[in-house]
Amino acid sequence: MTTSPASPAKAVDRQLPSEEARELLALTRDLVQRELLPRAAEDEAAGRFPREVFRTLGEAGLLSLPYEERHGGGDQPYEVYLQVLEELASGWLAIGLGVSVHTLSCHALATFGTDEQRDRWLPGMLSGAQLGAYCLSEPQSGSDAAALRTRAHLDGEDYVVNGTKAWITHGGRADFYSALVRTGEEGSRGISCLLVPGDQEGLSAAPPEQKMGMKSSPTAQLHFDGVRVPRERLIGTEGQGFQIALGALDSGRLGIAACAIGVARAALDLAVEYAGTRRQFGRPIADFQGLSFMLADMATQIEAGRALYLAAARRRDAGLAFSKEAAMAKLFCTDAAMRVTTDAVQVLGGYGYTQDFPAERFMREAKVLQIVEGTNQIQRLVIGRHLTKS
Repeated sequence: MTTSPASPAKAVDRQLPSEEARELLALTRDLVQRELLPRAAEDEAAGRFPREVFRTLGEAGLLSLPYEERHGGGDQPYEVYLQVLEELASGWLAIGLGVSVHTLSCHALATFGTDEQRDRWLPGMLSGAQLGAYCLSEPQSGSDAAALRTRAHLDGEDYVVNGTKAWITHGGRADFYSALVRTGEEGSRGISCLLVPGDQEGLSAAPPEQKMGMKSSPTAQLHFDGVRVPRERLIGTEGQGFQIALGALDSGRLGIAACAIGVARAALDLAVEYAGTRRQFGRPIADFQGLSFMLADMATQIEAGRALYLAAARRRDAGLAFSKEAAMAKLFCTDAAMRVTTDAVQVLGGYGYTQDFPAERFMREAKVLQIVEGTNQIQRLVIGRHLTKS
C-alpha cells in the first residue's frame, strides 16, 4: 500500500518585499499543486528520483533565485528564496531539499570564483539544465569537517583527486560537484575547493543509501580514483576551502530551516483537516480541548520558526553577520518539525501510523533535517561559542 497524495498546504499570509516576490510565490504554489503533489507519495514509495522536476523548476527560474541576474540568476533576496523553499518542501521535501542543495553547490563559484570563472560556468549551473551537489562530509569526517582526508595534488595543470566523500545528496546523479579536498597541511588551513564535472573519468558513486525517509532523493558515497580536475577549476585560493565551506553552510542551514517549516506546515494542515472531519462521541475531535491545544502548539511552533529563519535571512540580505542566527533557525525549525510531525501522527491515531495518510512520511522526513547541514548538537555548539566569545 502506498501513501495517498497529500492535499495542498494552506496558503500563508506572507509579508513579501515586492510584487515580483508575490508572483514567484504564486508560481511556486501552482507548480507544487501541478507537478509535486500528484506524484510525491508514489515516487517516494518507489524510491524514484524525479530529475525532470528539477528541469521544470529550472525553466521556471526557481533553481537560481538568490544569484545575480547577469549569470542567469533571479536576483532575489534570501528572504524570498527561503519562502519559495518552504512552499516546495510543503509539497515534497525531496524537491525542497534538492533545490537547497543545488543552491548550496553553486555558492562557492558565485561567491569566491573569479569573474572569468563565473562568466564561464555559472550560467549553465543556474539554467536548470544542470543539477549540483556539495561534497564536504566523508566516512570518518562529518561534524569534524576539518579532518577530511580526500586529497588532491598538482600534476602539471591538473589536480589529481583521490578519496571518498559520504552522504552526498544527488551523489551519482549530479552534473557537477563543489568538492572540498585537502591540498596542503592537516587541519582547516590545508583545504581547497574544486568544481568537479560529474562525468569526469575516475569519479564513481556507490549504490544509494537505504534511508528511512527521503527515498526519492539519492544519497550516496562518491569515490575519487585519480580524478583529474583542471587547475582552472580551483575556486578561491589553495587553503581557502574551509572558509568557503563555512560560508556555504551558514546559508545552507537557512535552507534546511525553511524546508523544515514546509514539512511541518503540511503535517499541521493534514492534522487540522482530519481533526475537523473525524467524529467521536458525536462531535469532531477538534472540539476536544486536549486536541485543540495540541494543534495550537503545532501552529505556534511553525509561526515562530518562520519568523526566526526570516530574521536571519534579512540579516544576510543586509550584509550583516548571521552565522549564529542561521544556527538558531536550523536548530529551532528542525526540532519544531520533528515535534509537529510526531504530533500529527498522534492526532490521526491509528491512521497516522499507516501509509493510508502521509503523516508517517512527514515524520520520517522531518528526522533527517535534524541531522543534515550540521547536526542540531553542532548547532548548539555554534550558538554557545558565539555567546561566550569576547
